[in-house]
Amino acid sequence: MPCRLCLFPMIALLSLATAHPVVAERPDVRSTPRTDDTSSVRLVKENGAYHLERAGKLYFIKGAGGDGSRTLLRDVGGNSIRTWGADNLGAVLDEAQRLGLTVTAGIWLGHREHGFDYNNATQVAGQYESARKTILRYKDHPALLMWALGNEMEGYEKGDDPKIWAAVNEIAAMAKRIDSYHPTMTVIAEIGGQRVQSINRLCPAIDIIGINSYGGGPTLAQRYRAAGGVKPYVITEYGPPGVWETGKNDWGAAVELTSTAKAECYRKTYQDSIAEQPLCLGGYAFTWGHKQEATATWFGMLLSDGSRLDAVDALQTRWTGEAPTHSCPILRSLKVEGPEQVDPGATVHASLDMAASDGGVLNVRWVLQSDTQRVNTNGDAEAAPRSFADSVIKADRTGVNVKMPDAPGGYRLFAYVSDAYGGAAVANVPLLVRLNVTGGKAVRLPVVVYDEGANTAGPYVASGYMGNTAAIRMNPDWADRPHAGRTCLQVRYASGGNWGGVVWQSPANDWGHRSGGLNLTGATRLAFWARGERGGESVTFLCGAIGHDKPYYDTAQAKLEKVSLSTEWKQYTIDLKGRDLTRIKTAFGWVVAATGVPITFYLDDIRFE
Repeated sequence: MPCRLCLFPMIALLSLATAHPVVAERPDVRSTPRTDDTSSVRLVKENGAYHLERAGKLYFIKGAGGDGSRTLLRDVGGNSIRTWGADNLGAVLDEAQRLGLTVTAGIWLGHREHGFDYNNATQVAGQYESARKTILRYKDHPALLMWALGNEMEGYEKGDDPKIWAAVNEIAAMAKRIDSYHPTMTVIAEIGGQRVQSINRLCPAIDIIGINSYGGGPTLAQRYRAAGGVKPYVITEYGPPGVWETGKNDWGAAVELTSTAKAECYRKTYQDSIAEQPLCLGGYAFTWGHKQEATATWFGMLLSDGSRLDAVDALQTRWTGEAPTHSCPILRSLKVEGPEQVDPGATVHASLDMAASDGGVLNVRWVLQSDTQRVNTNGDAEAAPRSFADSVIKADRTGVNVKMPDAPGGYRLFAYVSDAYGGAAVANVPLLVRLNVTGGKAVRLPVVVYDEGANTAGPYVASGYMGNTAAIRMNPDWADRPHAGRTCLQVRYASGGNWGGVVWQSPANDWGHRSGGLNLTGATRLAFWARGERGGESVTFLCGAIGHDKPYYDTAQAKLEKVSLSTEWKQYTIDLKGRDLTRIKTAFGWVVAATGVPITFYLDDIRFE
């Protein structure tokens, strides 16, 4: 007998046929909303284009997501709020109603990287029931615009897991049975892999595709059509390029745009992929407020004190057709005069190029913070880095002298500019305090990392377990089909969710707080042999995992991203030519991400040559 999820698409389509039509297709006819609810929302297809109608009137989403002032959002021309989950949803809906705003209500769906298993019927059923209760509770609220089912729960690979999309479609069909007056949407991370095609094929109960897009925002409209997009879409998060999309400096710190440059990113995405696009219903800028993610200012459209940045002005102009009376300050650049890598206690001078849009007086506040150097792609909350108030020794509106801390590692210098009208601008530059230590121990090449069971002896030890460590199994004496000799290394990640990995360290169990490592100068490549158990296993291999934020870091980092293994042995190499190999503390490592099933693969003959 087929399982319930296999039968569901047919059941869902039959149930939808009896529901009030949220989606209507007609040439020119205007409909009348139901008389008992003037906030009912219809998705209309007209002459090949889509639009929303709320209470019988055309409605285009001019929205933002975040916890900043919603009064300010309304005052600058915004009309809608997006949430990611249902926590505190009642209060959000009530506030939106008072302000004349609408709410796209998020219903959070589980992520594999957080431990949710879409093969677990109990978990899936519990998620369904939670969504049902939320929809029943809030479906009649007059501020409700639509339901957003999940946010990037498809993960960061192909996004084609049929179990995930079956669960999404089941909730969407249930939403339509319970609430036939609000459209359904699901939200994905960009449109790579098979995301769009999977929703088209497996989610007939989803009316709208929500897309989170940052660096690719300005080209999304054309890319969506090229990917086979036929459903209407909302850009559910947009802003500047993410920390994962931008350039890195010499020690791996991400380079952040000024707030003035970021405003152009918001404007460009709105102009090219949201406004006047036949499939687009509007967008939600990110983030309406202040958030510590990668840095204190990367995604925030407001500062922590509520001051607005130029991204707000850019959208106000597009939303209302009029520029603000007093535009935010213009910040052209923040530059370090001299080297950005310095010795402990060194003095750094930075210059600031800014201007008031109306010629008024500007104030500048300087802040030096530690730099986490995290590349966060999942939006998880981060603690604010430490600040060093005593480091600023001389400052004015054109520049600053900063005495760097004695502790080696990465830092960021911020310039916060403000005017008398609630407008602000911000920029930062990364700085590095070098560690004056000698390189690793000089050795003769080749250097063996793994060979014939060498897992606990030798210069490097496989001791750096990461991620879901409980799911990692490594057998250094696997005798079945080694590449050479008697044995090879069997690696098993016994989980379909989350992620895991192991690096070979010197000394063992050290992540950059102790001296060690080898001076591998002269090596031109890291070579190793690998094969998969079934073929198609995706594994990232790396050399050098400790960044400059630690006292004893790897002087070089290199990797092979998402290698697809075959069942036959194949040699792979990581190119090291031209790299600084004077101290390599983490010689080799592997990382796997959630695929829905456990992964087994094999390694042999890992060496620097």
